Amino acid sequence: MKIRMDELPPAVARYLSYKLSIQGASEKTVYEYSLDLMNFFRFVFFRDVPREERVDLSSLTDQQIGSVPPQKIYEYLLYSATQKKNGNASRARKLSAIKGLYKFLASKEKSISDNPSKEIEAPSVKHALPKFLSENESRMLLEAVENFGEKNKKRDYAILALFLNCGMRVSELCAISLPDLPADLSQVIVTGKGNKQRLVYLNASCQAALRAYLEERKNIPCRDEKALFVSRNQRRLSVKTVQWLVYKYLDLAGLGDKGYSVHKLRHTAATLIYSTGKVDVRILQDILGHEQLNTTQIYTHVSDEQKKKAMSENPLNEK
Repeated sequence: MKIRMDELPPAVARYLSYKLSIQGASEKTVYEYSLDLMNFFRFVFFRDVPREERVDLSSLTDQQIGSVPPQKIYEYLLYSATQKKNGNASRARKLSAIKGLYKFLASKEKSISDNPSKEIEAPSVKHALPKFLSENESRMLLEAVENFGEKNKKRDYAILALFLNCGMRVSELCAISLPDLPADLSQVIVTGKGNKQRLVYLNASCQAALRAYLEERKNIPCRDEKALFVSRNQRRLSVKTVQWLVYKYLDLAGLGDKGYSVHKLRHTAATLIYSTGKVDVRILQDILGHEQLNTTQIYTHVSDEQKKKAMSENPLNEK
């Protein structure tokens, strides 16, 4: 996942540098933007060139990019839908990259006179309720570690406890270092998207799990001495390894066929925290490290049991 700026049109390279350095976007996000923009400009300027043939997009000038009419953007979105079978969410992401570039060139740099994407509406995206483990399933997952965990039982239990209680992203968990934790384990510094840090307070369950693991960690050598979670190869635990661990314990807990994943554990934590009815959505936003409140609001659904209880509380309900 490496961006070759020298292979991009200069205008695109400047925009992606702006995303990285000024807006603080993650390298992953910027890489995905680069792919979307490269595909778009290949479609516009080199549509008749066979896909297997390499084209030189770095030669595209600001003038050429600025001369793209709105109709070409519509054609590209249609091509994405009909030929590439991209859904609404995928097309909306592609358009977001295109609109971001043109807004940067027309409004920030003023290197082009008009923004051809300005009036183009994004495809409507249906926001489905997030999939999450129930409280009972969450306990089953933790019990699977206690019952079937082997050499790294305490490490694996601490990992799942942090996921289910704090709603961390897997990349955030892997990046935790020992100095990020105070002696009393009351909190942890988490580094999220765009290298933005936030403070996450740890409850008693997380503290107990970490305390047990840290007793073992003292005697575990690691090439990265500051790493909290260490692999059997004495390296900082990788995202892929953590994903594999979660799938392993989901299978052992009898939950492997339900479509759960590491990210579903983040959904689970957010849902369980909010379902108590005692947590404001803006506090949840801060816990999860969301930039926009509307991102957090997908977690503010309530369970079927809560809906049933709400209906039974109606004073007109005959008991």
